[in-house]
Amino acid sequence: PQSVDEFNYVVLCLDSDESCEGTSEGSFKDAVVYDGAQKNNGAVPQENGIKKHRSSLPAPMFSRNDFSVWSILKKCIGLELSKITMPIVFNEPLSFLQRISEYMEHTYLIQKACSQSDSIERMQTVAAFAVSAVASQWDRTGKPFNPLLGETYELTREDQGFRLISEQVSHHPPISAFHTESLAGDFVFHGSIYPKLKFWGKSVEAEPKGTITLEIYKHKEAYTWTNPFCCVHNIILGKLWIEQYGTVEIVNHSTGEKCVLNFKPCGMFGKELHRVEGYIQDKSKKKRCVIYGKWTECMWSVDPQVYEAHRKLEKKGTTDTKKQKPEEPESVNEDADEMPEVQETVAVIPGSTLLWRISSRPPHSAEMYNFTNFAVTLNELEPGMEGVLAPTDCRLRPDIRAMENGNMDEASREKERLEEKQRAARKERAKDGEEWSTRWFQLGTNPYTASQDWLYTGGYFNRKYTDCPDIY
Repeated sequence: PQSVDEFNYVVLCLDSDESCEGTSEGSFKDAVVYDGAQKNNGAVPQENGIKKHRSSLPAPMFSRNDFSVWSILKKCIGLELSKITMPIVFNEPLSFLQRISEYMEHTYLIQKACSQSDSIERMQTVAAFAVSAVASQWDRTGKPFNPLLGETYELTREDQGFRLISEQVSHHPPISAFHTESLAGDFVFHGSIYPKLKFWGKSVEAEPKGTITLEIYKHKEAYTWTNPFCCVHNIILGKLWIEQYGTVEIVNHSTGEKCVLNFKPCGMFGKELHRVEGYIQDKSKKKRCVIYGKWTECMWSVDPQVYEAHRKLEKKGTTDTKKQKPEEPESVNEDADEMPEVQETVAVIPGSTLLWRISSRPPHSAEMYNFTNFAVTLNELEPGMEGVLAPTDCRLRPDIRAMENGNMDEASREKERLEEKQRAARKERAKDGEEWSTRWFQLGTNPYTASQDWLYTGGYFNRKYTDCPDIY
């Protein structure tokens, strides 16, 4: 999706597998799934062969303090962003395909929607899921590795009831496709993401182009949406910080109901930082409920009349929610866009219903690229898994593995080797007049939006990988 998707699928997405002279090779997307249906002699169900997931990375992250993005960027002024190669120190040890799989952290919300009988309630839950899917972007200022063409990622989580497969299906433009299915057969969740990046001097903005589709079989429903924009501030000077903004429109193609969510830009004094506000309307365009909260914290729903009455009281200054102190006018700072102070948490309107609350991060998250508990597990590789995974799985990428283990020099060398190998393979194909053929997805039409989409062709979990490309 995205996120990209988002990232944060944005963060310093200045990387590419080309040097300044080369042609654009930037690319990241998708998340592939891993099949847990292994023989485990009747033991506790395992996810991807793992009985108990790890709670930390093998090595703490490398300090970025001694590196200046500007020292790299100033040599490349006027070049396309995707032609700039950034040092590996600005990465995080995950592929963009793995980053996409983080959409699934709060899968319980999809399962809740499957069980709800009222379509407006289902839309509220799907809206909460759409917000939760981009919540892991918070403070994730490391850039995921660009997937190599043909790279895959699989993730099976029996504890959460899903399995996912993703593939990097295109390199120009970079497109990642993913497909997630419920192990119980309740839903499928799929999409393809191609972040468009813009460099605004002090910040990088990613537009996560591509549609995300959720199909709930029990209710014969399909929901589609696109993720918000993501922006990383202060990539040259100052503390990196992230905001997401833009309108996300979720459509229920079966009922005609729609949810419009406005991810608000932080504004002059940061009062709107991280805020999300929107509403659900039925097919006759009548507002049925208001949704509000922060994508970094929680989302609530409330009756529209209660919401409007509360807003009127707020304007008169008679509500019982905490009032802000008067703001001091900000001095103009030409060096860095200071991150606004995080304001008080969401003021809950009486009569609201909680839709979703973010999970807390591990206590040592700051030393682990600000990963969530879910993200920490994504690159885990236990003995025996290599014999089951496709040879193109991200977990087998030597540069990401080296970085995760704290071997930065080896990671940098391996990244360069893999990118050179990819370039050589592309030149070889061009010489022979060969087209690249994707393995698990094919370009088709999304049946609900009629737009172009990469659709899963099936068969990945049959474990027949003899014709997979040699990319590592």
